Amino acid sequence: FTLLCLVYVSGLDKQPKTLYLSDLQVHHGSCNGGLYSRPFIESFEETPMLVAVLTYMGYGILTIFGYLRDFLRARKIEKCHIAREREEQKDFVPLYQDFENFYTRNLYMRIRDNWNRPICSVPADKVDLVERVSYDYNWTFSHTGRVVKDVINMGSYNYLGFSENKGSCADAVAEVTLKYGAGVGSTRQEMGNLDGHEELEKLVARFLGVESAMAFGMGFATNSMNIPALAGKGCLILSDELNHASLVLGARLSGSTIRVFKHNNMQSLEKLLRDAIVHGQPRTHRPWKKILILVEGIYSMEGSIIRLPEVIALKKKYKAYLYLDEAHSIGALGGRGRGVVDYFGLDPTDVDIMMGTFTKSFGAAGGYIGGKKELIDYLRSHSHSAVYATSMSPPVVEQIITSMKCIMGEDGTTIGTERIQQLAENTVYFRRRLREMGFIIYGNNDSPVVPLMVYMPAKIGAFGREMLKRNIGVVVVGFPATPIIESRARFCVSAAHTKEMLDQVTAAQGSSVGLRRRKRGEEAHRGKPLIYKKTRKLQKVSPAAELLHENVFDGRNVTNP
Repeated sequence: FTLLCLVYVSGLDKQPKTLYLSDLQVHHGSCNGGLYSRPFIESFEETPMLVAVLTYMGYGILTIFGYLRDFLRARKIEKCHIAREREEQKDFVPLYQDFENFYTRNLYMRIRDNWNRPICSVPADKVDLVERVSYDYNWTFSHTGRVVKDVINMGSYNYLGFSENKGSCADAVAEVTLKYGAGVGSTRQEMGNLDGHEELEKLVARFLGVESAMAFGMGFATNSMNIPALAGKGCLILSDELNHASLVLGARLSGSTIRVFKHNNMQSLEKLLRDAIVHGQPRTHRPWKKILILVEGIYSMEGSIIRLPEVIALKKKYKAYLYLDEAHSIGALGGRGRGVVDYFGLDPTDVDIMMGTFTKSFGAAGGYIGGKKELIDYLRSHSHSAVYATSMSPPVVEQIITSMKCIMGEDGTTIGTERIQQLAENTVYFRRRLREMGFIIYGNNDSPVVPLMVYMPAKIGAFGREMLKRNIGVVVVGFPATPIIESRARFCVSAAHTKEMLDQVTAAQGSSVGLRRRKRGEEAHRGKPLIYKKTRKLQKVSPAAELLHENVFDGRNVTNP
């Protein structure tokens, strides 16, 4: 452990270079060959050396005490609550990998009260929580019978505020439920293809500006079950190192060769594309059957937006295919709410496979894939999610149709446009307030996903608990969902939030848990705002990302460029 700290500190002997507005190449129409029509500014600040060392020390102390507690449990001194092998099966191959659960039982359990909190209201701008307590250090919970009212909801992906139980969407859903019932009980290819499903898919195609679209009942399965239908052995998948688990799983299930490029780094992506064209497949050096680039619109843990104009330029240059996951960006970005393609003012036909979910901006469930008619016709007969999954529930279909028509203005009102504008205003305001207060936040200025860095493991649980005491519900995230020294709280801004709510949240943060803030003069240095700090993770693909993307089919690890 000491050696690990020394190695890390020795790698940080040089101060990270700070780029100011005068030094930074801001991406807009005057650079990058005119690819950007608007400023594109993102900030990622490298973890301070002292904070990194203290964070490693915190995890080290937790690990030492974890081994001590395991020793006490093995000697029956401390009661063990975890699943264990039966005594008569001690000579069998173990079903439970004891060491793999070390982190869960000794670290996660200490702060488990910050997750899975039961909600007893609509997850709108405010929620009601069922109060619970634990008398055995979070192994089990008991409900007190009390309800915590009006907790400001900063954790749900309710970007446009359509998660509500009143209004035109709720009325339409209630009417459809009475007519069709709650479920279908069959697949689309059998007796589960309703008129509502076909109406939805035509509407989605018009909304995206593509030839055809197909809807699925589960957003995660939209990625994990359709990527294997699009790529296979002899194909190459180039995946961003911070892609969602559904994209990673789909890539691994496909049996394709997977290579990882640095997050949002076009030089890294182009190097992989060039090498793939020059060298071809390993050993045989035959050309790849196809090259598929997997990216997301908004990265849900970083708050960053994909550099889509550059990605499209590269995919055209090297004749690759582009798979764009707009789970968080559809509805939340762009003047018309059409996602990251609309945000950059690009042609939707330049994206080969447009994927997104209905679970966030539309307040429903499921996902979609849009593209050329030939693509969708192929997926209808080859996608496992299309052939074997039960059809989408009629009330969910109606929620999507009604909310999408509202966004498009086809309901005869301006509610959709107003919500899109309100979300953009709330996002800019909330991010600006946090920066003014000196907090370290990640991501793009226009991203409604706002990660606020807490770093140390003890502050993960403390921040979530203290914010709840102030009637604010937030999501806190730590290792292994993030790098070990980059634990964070993630805020999701909604159009339903008022300025007063956002002010209450920022005020609570200032008085809740001591987080590292920038020095008072840091942003005022040279009289110019701090825009960007280079991060170590943008310079090298993390080992965790390589392990996550490991190709288990042919035994080869992901190439580290």
